[in-house]
Amino acid sequence: MSSGALARLEAEWARCRWVWNECVAMSRKVHAHNKATGEKKTCGPVQLAAMLTEARRSMTWLREGACVPQQQIIRDFGKSRAKALGDIKARLPVRQRAGMPGIKRKREADPSLEYTRRGFRLKNDRLLLANGIALTVAWSRDLPSAPSSVRVYRDSLGHWYASFVVAAPSEAPAETGRAIGIDWGVKEVATTTSDTHDLPHAQHGKTAAAKLVRHQRMMARRRTPKNRPDTAGYLKARKAAAKVSKKLARQRQDTGRKWAKAIVRDFDVIAVEDFRPKFPAKSTMARKAADAAIGATKAALVEMARKHGRTLYLVHPAHTTMDCAQCGARAKHALPLSMRTYTCTACGAVSPRDKNSARVMLVRAGLNPAGADLVSPAPC
Repeated sequence: MSSGALARLEAEWARCRWVWNECVAMSRKVHAHNKATGEKKTCGPVQLAAMLTEARRSMTWLREGACVPQQQIIRDFGKSRAKALGDIKARLPVRQRAGMPGIKRKREADPSLEYTRRGFRLKNDRLLLANGIALTVAWSRDLPSAPSSVRVYRDSLGHWYASFVVAAPSEAPAETGRAIGIDWGVKEVATTTSDTHDLPHAQHGKTAAAKLVRHQRMMARRRTPKNRPDTAGYLKARKAAAKVSKKLARQRQDTGRKWAKAIVRDFDVIAVEDFRPKFPAKSTMARKAADAAIGATKAALVEMARKHGRTLYLVHPAHTTMDCAQCGARAKHALPLSMRTYTCTACGAVSPRDKNSARVMLVRAGLNPAGADLVSPAPC
C-alpha cells in the first residue's frame, strides 16, 4: 500500500471514528434525558443520519470525506446498540450480554471502513474506493460473483485486509448416507462415533505460552502512565505479543476448519453438542478447555455444514454424560471427571464415557446409533 493511500485511509477512519463517538454521546444524552424526565425519545439510525447530514453541511473537515463509510458507521452503531438492548430485554446474565457501544479512542481502536456498492469498484485487480483512494490488492482467491460491499480494516499487527461480501453458491458434496455424533471434551477436543474422525488436542496455546508470556512481561515493564504516549519499546513488545497471539488464533482456526471439512465430506447428517463455553481460565482444566478452542471449532463446523448443505443438529448438552445410548436410562448421580468409563446400571452396557456421549447426540437428534464401535454387549 502506498503512503498516500495509507494516509487517506487513516484520514477517513478519523472522520468515521468522530461520527461513532458523536453517536455514542448523543445516545447517552438521550438516555439521560429520558431517565430524568420520563419521556421516550429515540436515538435510532434515522435521527443519527439527520445529525450526520447537518454536521457535514457545517463542517468542511467532515465533508471532505466520503459519505458512504460515515453512513455505514452509523448503521454499525445502530446494530451494536440494538444487540445490547435486546440482550437486556431478554434478561440474559450480565456476562452473556453484549455491552453498549462505547467511545473509540485513537490509540486503541483499529480502523474499519465499510463501503457499499456505490462506494467502491474493481478495476484491473485494483480496489478503487470513494474519495479517490486506490488500493492494490493481493488476492487470496477469485471472487465467485460481483461483491455487494467491502470492509477495509487493519488488524493488531498493522496489516490491512479487504473483506468482500459475495453470493456464494452452495457446494454440496456427494451423499454418503452416513451420520455422526460429536461430543466436545478437553483431552480430545471432539470425540465422535467414528474413531477415525476424533479431533485430538493440538495444544497450540501450550506451545506458544513461553513466547507470549515473555512479550507480555516486556509490555508490563515498559508500560507508560495513563494519558502519556507509548514508548517505542512498549510498542515493539506489544507488536511482538500481538504477532504470537495472531499466529495462535490462525493455528486454532486452521485445525478446526480442516477437521470440519473432513466431517462434512464424509457424513450427511451431523449431531453435535451445543456447548457454549463461558468460564474464566482460573484452573488447569479451564485453561486446557480454552486452549482447545471449542467455540471456534464448533463455529467452523456450523459454517462448513451450512456452506456444503449438510444437515446439522445442535443437541442440548444437559445430562449427555449421564444417559445411556443403548437403552436411554439415566444415571442417578453425575459422573465425576475421573471416571472415564460409562457403565449402564440398567442394561449393563460398557463404553468409554465420551464415546457414549457422542452416541447420545445421535439418539437425541432422532438418529439410530446402531453399529457404533467400542460398546460391549450387556451380559446375559
